Formats: sequence, C-alpha cells, structure tokens
Amino acid sequence: MSSAGKLKRRITVTALIFIAPVLVYNFIFKIVPIFVSLFLSLTKFSGFGDARFIGLENYLRIFGDSEFWRAVLVTFQFSIEVLPLNMLISLLLALLVNSALKGMGVFRAIYYLPVITPMVAASMIWIWLYDPQIGILNFLLSLFNIPPVNFLRNPSTALHSIVAMRIWRGAGWNMLIYLAGLQGISRNLYEAAAIDGASSVRRFFRITLPLLRPVHVYVLIVGIISTLQSFTEMYVMTGGGPLQSTTTVGLLIYRAAFDYMDMGYASAMSFVLGIIIMTLSVVSFRSRQQKEA
Repeated sequence: MSSAGKLKRRITVTALIFIAPVLVYNFIFKIVPIFVSLFLSLTKFSGFGDARFIGLENYLRIFGDSEFWRAVLVTFQFSIEVLPLNMLISLLLALLVNSALKGMGVFRAIYYLPVITPMVAASMIWIWLYDPQIGILNFLLSLFNIPPVNFLRNPSTALHSIVAMRIWRGAGWNMLIYLAGLQGISRNLYEAAAIDGASSVRRFFRITLPLLRPVHVYVLIVGIISTLQSFTEMYVMTGGGPLQSTTTVGLLIYRAAFDYMDMGYASAMSFVLGIIIMTLSVVSFRSRQQKEA
C-alpha cells in the first residue's frame, strides 16, 4: 500500500474512533427503541410479562378513539399559536441585537437565558407568574381593577397561557438562528439599495426577508417537530387539564404507557404522531423547493 493510501486509511480509522461513541449512543438509545416500539405497537403489552401479538388492532383502535383526535387538535392548536409568534418575535429580537453597539453581547445572553433554563424550572416559574393569589400577572391586573384570573385552571385560558411560556422559552434559540442568517447577508446589497434611494423598510422587505427564506423554513420545520412533541410544560403546569384542554398527544401517550400500562397502544400512538410530524416536515420542505424552483 502506498504512503498516500496508508495516510487515508489512518485518517478514516481516526475519524471512526472519534464518532464511534455517538454512533453507539444513537444505535442503542434511538435506533433500537424505534424498532422495539414498532414491535410493541403490534402487541398487547402491559410492561410486565409477555407481549401478545394482536396485529393492527392498536392502530384500528386509534381511528375510533375520540380522546386521541381531541389531543391531536389541541396539539395542532398549540403548534399553530406558538410558531408564527415565536418566529416573529425571534426575528425582531435578531434585528434588535444585530448591531455592533457596545454591550450588545449582554443583551444576546439575556435573551438566550430562557433556552438554557430546564423546561421543568421554566414551567415552575410561569406557574408562579400565573398564580391567582401571589402571581405578578394578577398583581398587574389588579392595578387596573381587573379581578384575578386563574390562567391555568380556566379551559379558555390554560392553553394560551402555556403558549406564552413556550414562546418566551424558545425565542432565544430562534433569535440566534435568525441572527446568523442576518449576518450572512452581504452589506453590499444594503449599501447598493441605499444608494438607489430604497428606504430601510423597503430594504427589509426586498432584501432581508427574501434572503432569510432558508432560515424561515429551517425554523418552521424544527418548530413543527418540537411543538408537536410538547409534553413537559403541559405535564408540569396543568397535567393536561382543565377538562383536557391542554392534553397533547405527547401527554396522552405518557398516560397510556405509564398510567394505564398500555404500552402497545402508546407505541401505536407514537408512530401515528411520528407519521404526522414527518408528513408536515416533508410538505414544508417540498413547498420551499417548489418556491425556489
């Protein structure tokens, strides 16, 4: 073997050694569970004893399960409310911090702090904010003689209250994505437009927004995947109530698996949710490709 071939082989072996831990981790904790869950979705299994094969019975049960489809609607409503507002606020924050002003890094760090806050801790903070007795939001309402609102125990406000928390927590992450996109746009384009007499508003709509289109698509697809899997905030803040107004598919799957010990049905619901997420992601991606064609 030539010296070039030996060097190439050595580089390949070194690369494999470095990525081996990640490959092993993904295989054990991601790939294997998918196939185990697929098998369980075809069985009747309580978590103990033997799994009894029942074919597609769990999937047929889903089609007639009104609780599941109600959870799907709640999940979609949550996603539809979170995504547009989250993208808009993230973009505005990115435009705000996309300057070379002294100390701007501090503001970027402040806006990013909610992202590194664990979801459980963030949920507990917002439970306190929403508290009808000692919450700061009801204190502010009292200044205008508005009676206290039990945000998390009212079916008409519970989901919207969680939406606000989710937007607050996710805006910092998307702000960074948008900021990277903004800093990738050549300054020459803005300077040329300014010389032609284009106003700042016109430059934003003619240059910034079109060139950020790939970022919009990325943020949208990742947002769809993330919001449709929402579980922790509902579990901590409302437990799915009141009157199941905040019961998402993720929470329903948890209940089926660990409250009712119906692992097979929970696995089947997981696969249906996965298919829904995959379909929406592919549609969003194809829509972007068609617009660019």
